[in-house]
Formats: sequence, C-alpha cells, structure tokens
Amino acid sequence: MSLIDAVLLGLVEGFTEFLPISSTGHLLVLADVLNVGQTAHTQEAIKSYEIAIQFGAILAVAGLYRHRFLTMIEGAAGKSESGRRVLVAVLVAFVPAAIVGLVGESAIKENLFGVWPVVCAWVIGGVLVIVFSRRGVLAPRSGTSLEAITTRNALLIGLAQVVALWPGTSRSLVTIAAALVVGLSMRAAVEFSFLLGFVTLSAATGYEILKNGQLMIDAFGWFTPLVGLVAAFLAAVISIKWMVGYLEKHDLEIFGWYRIAIAALVTALMSTGVI
Repeated sequence: MSLIDAVLLGLVEGFTEFLPISSTGHLLVLADVLNVGQTAHTQEAIKSYEIAIQFGAILAVAGLYRHRFLTMIEGAAGKSESGRRVLVAVLVAFVPAAIVGLVGESAIKENLFGVWPVVCAWVIGGVLVIVFSRRGVLAPRSGTSLEAITTRNALLIGLAQVVALWPGTSRSLVTIAAALVVGLSMRAAVEFSFLLGFVTLSAATGYEILKNGQLMIDAFGWFTPLVGLVAAFLAAVISIKWMVGYLEKHDLEIFGWYRIAIAALVTALMSTGVI
C-alpha cells in the first residue's frame, strides 16, 4: 500500500463513513481498484485496515461533538440527567450489533466482504431510501429531542444497526432511518447516529487493532496507515458538517440515487474486467 493508496482510502473512509452510502462498501471496491490487499500476505491485513482506519472518523466526531460528550460524562458522574439519559441510550443501542458482530465475525468477513454483496446492498438500500423519502418517512421534521430518547427507542435503533453488519448497507442509513421511525427529529436522529457510531466504531477499531494490529504493521508498516488515518479525519470533519446542514432542509433521496448509480458503475467495472 503506497502513500497515495493510503490517502485515497482515508479520504473515501472519511467522506463516506457518516453518509448513508456505506464506507465499508466503498473501501472494499477501492481496494480492488487500487489492487491493494490482493495477495495472500495482505488480504486479511487490508480487511482489518478498512476497519481500523475508521479511527480517523471517530476522532472527527469526538472533536465536533465534544460538548455533547462532556454532558454524557457529567451524566455518568450523576451531574446531568439529560447526559445520563443519552449515555444510557447510546450504550443500549450499541449492544445488539456488538453481540452479533462478535459471534458472526468470521462468517461476515468470509461471506459478505465482497463486491457483489456490496452491490446488492447498495441497490436494495437505494430503492428503499427513494421510496421512503418520497413518502415523507425520511424527510426533515420535528420530533422527539435527543435528550428525551427512551431506552426502548434506543434498543430499536440498535437492532436496526445489526443490519448494517452487511457491507454496503450503511450504518448511518439504518440508524438514522430507525431513529426517524421511532419519532426522533431529523437533527436528533442524525446526532444519535453519530454518537452511536462513535461507540460502535471505537469498539470495532479497538478490537481489530488488538487482534490484527501487528498483522497490519507487518504488511503495510505504521507510517503509511497513519497517513490514511489523518486523511480520514480531515475528510470526516468536512463530511459531517456538510451532512448536518444538508439534512436540515432535505430528505435522504439523493443518497438513494447515489447508491444505485455507484452500484451500476461498479457492476460495469466488473463486467469490463477493471475490478
């Protein structure tokens, strides 16, 4: 993996992690296009790196939502009731995907970390996004504030996040959609998705580094992956700020069309032997 490869992977991770278009899907396809991780020595390493590079996006959320995290810390210390409620909700929502991810890790990597499963998820998700956006389900609206979220609603959002273990589905998409369905406002749904993403991605990244960190270093060194992480951080900051502003006035339909378009493009590339 060259420095240019690392920067490209980092930029794609950062720009797509919190958009409802699936960062994992994009990274899988880009790795094929760049011919990174295609040998027996690097195949497992690139799969792990595609997870570990999420740390850049995690740092972006931590920086942009630092005040919310401080409130949650105060909640843990018994100094903020609203902070405690949000913290409990995030932890409850995290549990389902954590359990399924641990139990099904090998099966997921062996059967779903491929281009065709990603393309299928892009298309299905894209069609559903367009349909539900036009019905007003995924449109900006008022609703329950984040501070008023219930444990039951958090659990439902967490169960929806399990679906995103299928690469190409998009964790952001299913969590935002589920949050809107249970009655949260668009602003609250997006913020909760980011907070849940912080916990989920932190756990996945930490687990992957502990398990396969040395494997990644042996395959790619430490400097090149670090450059990719910095690129992911910068791209995620831009992406998050844009997404928050965009969804205050628009529904998710544009992302549905993008998912279908990228699926068609990747299918064409595969048909012509490019990937």
